[in-house]
Amino acid sequence: MSLTTEQVRHVAHLARLGLDDPQIDSLSTQLGDILGLVDALSKADTASVTPMAHPLDMGQRGRPDAVTESDRREAYQAIAPSAQDGLYRVPRVIE
Repeated sequence: MSLTTEQVRHVAHLARLGLDDPQIDSLSTQLGDILGLVDALSKADTASVTPMAHPLDMGQRGRPDAVTESDRREAYQAIAPSAQDGLYRVPRVIE
């Protein structure tokens, strides 16, 4: 599929790109090649291909859901400017 220079100018305008004539000619060829590749890929028969989430056939390595850090909330809140009932108090921003 080939793009006209007017189509490339229109896309450049929508993308707010300032392109001169040599760039537009080059881009129309390159974009046409990309669209041709997409067209060729869309014609491929994928009816027998199973969709997959990852190209490698393996599961994700998991880790145990175990506590690895100690509870230091009291120590952190002791040095906070203002804390109440286990929560940090901050100044009101919106009136």
